[in-house]
Order: sequence, then structure tokens, then C-alpha cells
Amino acid sequence: MNLVRNHVLISIDAGTIMAGARAVEKTLVDEIASQGLTDEISVLETGSIGATGQGVVLVVYPEGIYYGNVTPQDIPELVEEHLLKGRPLKRLILSEIPKQHVIKKEKTGLLKEQPRIVLKNSGIINPENIDEYIAENGYEAIAKALTTMTPEEAIEEAKKSGLVGRGGAAFTTGMKWDFARQAAGDIKYIVCNADEGEPGTFKDRLILEGDPHKLIEGMLIAGYAVGASKGFVYIRGEYALSIERLEKAIGQARQYGLLGDNILESKFSFDITVMKGAGAYVCGEETALIESLEGKRGHPRNKPPYPVTEGLWAKPTVVNNVETLANVPEIILHGASWFRGYGTEKCPGTKVFTIIGNVTTPGLIEVEMGTTLRDIIYEYAGGIKNGKQFKGALVGGAAGAFLGPDMLDVKMDFVNLKEYSAVLGSGAILVMDEDVDMLDMLKSVLHFFRHESCGHCVPCRLGTAQLVKIIDRMSSSKGRKDDIDKLMNIARVMQATSFCPLGQSLYLPISSSLKYFGDEIRSRARQ
Repeated sequence: MNLVRNHVLISIDAGTIMAGARAVEKTLVDEIASQGLTDEISVLETGSIGATGQGVVLVVYPEGIYYGNVTPQDIPELVEEHLLKGRPLKRLILSEIPKQHVIKKEKTGLLKEQPRIVLKNSGIINPENIDEYIAENGYEAIAKALTTMTPEEAIEEAKKSGLVGRGGAAFTTGMKWDFARQAAGDIKYIVCNADEGEPGTFKDRLILEGDPHKLIEGMLIAGYAVGASKGFVYIRGEYALSIERLEKAIGQARQYGLLGDNILESKFSFDITVMKGAGAYVCGEETALIESLEGKRGHPRNKPPYPVTEGLWAKPTVVNNVETLANVPEIILHGASWFRGYGTEKCPGTKVFTIIGNVTTPGLIEVEMGTTLRDIIYEYAGGIKNGKQFKGALVGGAAGAFLGPDMLDVKMDFVNLKEYSAVLGSGAILVMDEDVDMLDMLKSVLHFFRHESCGHCVPCRLGTAQLVKIIDRMSSSKGRKDDIDKLMNIARVMQATSFCPLGQSLYLPISSSLKYFGDEIRSRARQ
């Protein structure tokens, strides 16, 4: 085996593929060969390194230099200058990472050091190679659980860690597992919710594209803890690369005896099937997701009974989202106390955020729970683009809350945000500068919910239509004196009477937009 002097990692995710990553990769390999450097330079594929909207991204190690917006035409100069002569090509550099960060792999964030747990391997390993995952302690957690822990002990470790669901509901993961384990029934299921339909949210997609084996291992541990032998990943049908990599990873895990019968020579058997969703936002709700898995229309169910006692095909079912399950292997491997060393006392661990909008460097980050909104925007996302002023942020996706400038120092975790009638939600943060029309922002939210309403219940079906009618009237400068009161009254009724969280959620974006930007929005209603 030849020892190479440089590794070039090329970020291959859905965004970079559209930007031409495959063509850049081929040109790079060909140019390296033409320069006689094939034995000295290794070109490797990896998942997202966190930067979005930066075209094709390359990272050259051991220097740890990130290049962005790379085109095939740039490759001859990049190879000549950096890989042959050792002079970094400054015009393409995104960020220069100190060498010590290459060793501390969990701190390879492009913009700032990040305490990575979920994203530990993303942008570092080849997600299509199980051996690289294993080299990073992959599947050691399930081995530890099977050989040294009872299912009850695995559940207790999850409880002690304080891990709560990262999909928005923030229910205690270990408790959900415990309910399912104690539920009557010989057949039980683990379902991963990867139906990421919240606007501006793409964290689960990048987790799957960058490290699919971590999800598989998390589902294995959940299955062992609960007593399930079958798992399903319900994934958004548009996530072509995520599906491709996940299915390939599942195949590799089967070949290695990590899925199937008698895993690691134990009595535990477990397998996973990938199921594609059809793009309905309401199927992000766990009971609607289960209905869809059963081949029915994705309408939410009455609760109770809850899925942990009567879920998929009326069997006890645990539904966890991608980010939640991706935390599990690290918790089992390192222990609950280690996990509690991150975040806050009441909300331990980290959170993966997608930062979009009017920021200098949009993308994907993982930070400790309790990190302030100010730090996320100014330290990790590089501040407001073009030197403009911060006006507000929509936190938690379309079903989240608008926050104004006086909320920049709020701590971003489930507990603190709840005190301000806000939610962490899916982890999407849409940042808006001084030029953004807040009425237009609210209008886009209301239009989204009208489009995605399944029509199952009258309050949501009719309420969303009426909200859109009012906001459209205000947007076209034909607002009426009582329009604001009508918006709030309809939203309150929907919150109290809608069948599922889709209709119940609209009160939050409407009320928070009026709380922080009321004067601007009210000015559009005729007095």
C-alpha cells in the first residue's frame, strides 16, 4: 500500500452534485494522473462538510484547506499550484483550518470549532465505505450493548443521557423506548422518520448522505432495547442520494453480519427496509407516517392509542427521527455522563441546525444545546450578508416562531425557547435582514400550510384557506381594519380544534410575527 502525501476530499451531496461535483471529480482524477501524481495524491468522496451554496467544495489534507465554487476549469491550476508546487490557490479558498483540527475530527467545522456528535464523521469518511465507518469506532456501540448490557440497561442509559427527540416534539427517547418494551406483543417495530418536509430543513438529508451507518447502528440499538426485529426508514422520495447511500449501507451491513439473523453471534436479529414517502408534509406526523407505511392515505390517527402500544399494523412501534437515532451510538459507546458534558443541565447534548437566508455562510452546523442565536448567526454563519442589519429569524421551520432583534441572546434549546413561547422545532433557522418584508414572510408560511393541509378536519381545511385569503388581501394593499383580529381568532380556533399539529401550529408563526413585527404588519391593514 502506497503512502500518499495529500488526501483530497470532495463533498458529494445533493447540492454539490447539482453544482457539477461529478465532473470536477473526474477532471481532478484525470489531471492528477496527467501530472504523474496518482501515487502521491488520493481523491476520496465524502458527505457534506457543512457549507451550502458554495458550489463544489474540496478539502485538501493534511493542510485542511477548503476550496469552494470549484469548476472543472479550475482544476489544472489547483493541481499545478497546490498539489504540485505546494502553494494554496487563494482565489478559491473558503477557509483555512489549523492543522490541529485535522486530528480532532469532531472539530472540523468550516466556520468555527464544533462539538460534533451526530456529524462526527460527516465530511471525514467515505459514506459508501463501511470499513471507514468501522475505523471510526463504528458498530462498537451495538457490540457493547449486545455483549455487556441488557435491553433494560440500554434503555436506562438513554434515559440518563437526557436525550430527547430532535424532530421537534422533544419527548424523552429512553422513556419512549421503555413504553414500547413494556407493551404487550411479540412483534415490535422501529421506524425512523426521515420524511423531512419542513421548509428550510435539510439536516437529516445531510446526515444520511454523510454517515448512513450511524443511523443503522442507532436503529440496531433501539431495536435491541425495545425487543424489535424489524425497522423501517420512511424517507422523503426526493432524497435520491440519501436513499442510494442508505440502501448501499444496509447491504454492506448485511454482508458484515451486522443486520439479519443472530447479529454478532448473539440471539438478536434485526433488519431494515427503506420506504419512500410521496412528499406529503403531514406524513412527518408519526401516526400519518404509519398510515402511509401501511399503504393508506397519510392522515393522522386519533391518540390514544399511541404508537408505542398500537402503531404500525397495530403493533408496538417506536418512531424516532434521523438526528435522534444518530446520537444513540455515541451515548451507548461513551456513556450518559459523557453526553451530559455537552449542552445544558436541562437540555444536554448538541443540536444540528440548518442556517439559511441573509447570512454570509449558510449551511449545516452542530453546536451545544444552549448556544445563543447571536453566536449561531454571527460566529457560525458569518453574520448578515453585505453588512446589513439583522431584522429577524424564523426558528424551527414554517411551524416555528419569528424572533426579533431583542431575542438574539436567547439560548437555543428546547427548555429556554419554551419560556419565550418559541420552539426549536426541526432546527431550521431562516435569517432575515433589514430589507425583508415581514408580511411577505408570513404570507409564504400561510400559503405553505394551506397547500399541505390534508383536508382531514374542517378547522384546518377551511381555516388555512381563510388565513390565505386575508393575508393575500393585506399583501395587495386591500387590508381591512379587522384583518389582524381575524387572523388571530382563526389561528386560535385552529390551535384548539384541529385534529393534528399541522393545523394547531399556525398560531405560533402568526402570533410571534405580530409580537415582534406587529407595527409593520398592521400597517398593511386599512385603518
